[in-house]
Amino acid sequence: MQDLARRRSVSSPPDLSRFLPPPLFVLQPLLGFVVRRVAQKHPALFDRLGPHRRTRFVIDPRGLPFALLLVPDPEALEFRAVARGREPASDARIAGRFLDLLSLVDGAADGDALFFSRDLEISGDTEAVVCLRNALDDVEHSIAEDVAGLFGAPGRLALDMLRRARRDNGDRS
Repeated sequence: MQDLARRRSVSSPPDLSRFLPPPLFVLQPLLGFVVRRVAQKHPALFDRLGPHRRTRFVIDPRGLPFALLLVPDPEALEFRAVARGREPASDARIAGRFLDLLSLVDGAADGDALFFSRDLEISGDTEAVVCLRNALDDVEHSIAEDVAGLFGAPGRLALDMLRRARRDNGDRS
């Protein structure tokens, strides 16, 4: 029995994830496509940000192997994944569980409730974060549904599964 356990530990590949960042280059075109389509469909969202359109937001979905950088400037949109520990300089930072952040974009969560329950952490330019939250709240339709729809039936199925996971994990909205 010990020999079998020893063979398994020897034959298992070492966990290099702490040394090698995830292949983020695969996500970059996808994230760029998504942010451009959201900007086309919801130009008022970006207009509503006013002077905060050039704010550099780092969005940290805890539990994922990367964070996101968002610069919501329609003239120079930027939305890209960045390796943990290598986050670029930012003006504002938003951190929370992935499912909580998704529920904000889905219009299913109250950002104030998440903040005051300490499930959502913000730092830096809080005025910019509040402005972003208000702009998201003003969108009539779920941005998460719009993004899922870009990928057809598989995207809608993935969103349904994530919504179910959110409900199963105790939706805090």
